[in-house]
Parts: sequence; structure tokens; C-alpha cells
Amino acid sequence: MIAVTIDEFTPCLKNTITGEIVETEVIRLRRKSFLAKYNKRTGWYVNWSKFSSEAEIYALVLKGTVDIQGMIALENAVQSKAVHILWAVAAPQNNVHRHGKKLYSGVGGHLFAIAGNRSIKLGYSGLVYGEAMNQEIMDHYIEHYGAEFFPFGVPKHPFRIVIDSEAMKRITEEYTYEYYGIEEEI
Repeated sequence: MIAVTIDEFTPCLKNTITGEIVETEVIRLRRKSFLAKYNKRTGWYVNWSKFSSEAEIYALVLKGTVDIQGMIALENAVQSKAVHILWAVAAPQNNVHRHGKKLYSGVGGHLFAIAGNRSIKLGYSGLVYGEAMNQEIMDHYIEHYGAEFFPFGVPKHPFRIVIDSEAMKRITEEYTYEYYGIEEEI
């Protein structure tokens, strides 16, 4: 479920109060015990520890910290030759849809860049699809980022979108982050 929008193009995160630009890193999260802290009770839409071991979960953090600003769960959809976004959401302090404000802008764009870069790495040229949480979010990606309504798939979903490699190129080229030693995954 895509529960985040791209609010502005900024290669790093921008503090909405001070205007300060902060660098980011991406960490692959695997430990269920760590993920258990991120759940509905703590302000996230989903219980992150409940994803299957097949899902790849990545956290966007402030560089040099484990201060999570957003998370994304991805699935290698081999039969579709694409990456499927299972969940993409900003951390509670950045979730304007749920909490009415955000500390950092740029989270949504970073999460989509993670998905696009993973698609490229898997040989799918950046092709990504997922299910928006609602019509407003779906329309946002269609109007501003070249997504297309994609009514196909099982189960059917009224807000499924696909972003092709050309549209994803703009996103992956804009957002920068470092991978925190993938072999040191949390």
C-alpha cells in the first residue's frame, strides 16, 4: 500500500522547520525483533514484522543514525518483470496524511527512488507498481510523476498504478542516498 506522496524534489531530506538539508542512508531491515517496534500502535499503518521473509524492507534514515524517516517493503515480481511496492510510508513524524504535519520533506521521493533502483538492479529497467491507499494518492502519482492506472492483477485493486522506466528515471536521478553497508543489515 502506497501511503506516501512525493512532496518536493530534493536530493536529501529537508527539515520543514529550519530549512536544513540533511543527508540520508538506506538500511535493509531483516530482524523481526527490530521491525516489531514499528507497528500500528507506534503510529505506522502496518506491523512491519509481519511481512514474509520474501519481502525486502528498507528504511530511510538520517545519515549516521538509525533515525527512521520512512520505510518501504518491496517484492521481486519476477513474472511481471517489475518491483511491487507492498508498503511505502513515511515515519509518523513525517506523515502529513495521518498526523497533519511533517518534520522532513522528501521522504516519499526517496522511497520511490529505492524501489526504482531496486528494479534497475534486478534488470527491470526501473519498472515499479503498487497500490495507492486512496484515489487522491493515486491521482497524485498519475498527474505529477507519469504513473498510469493499472487495473490488472490478482487480486484486483481500484488504485493500482505502474510507473515505467522512463517516468522512474526522473525520480531515481533526483534522489541521492547511501546504502549503509548492506552486509551489516539490521
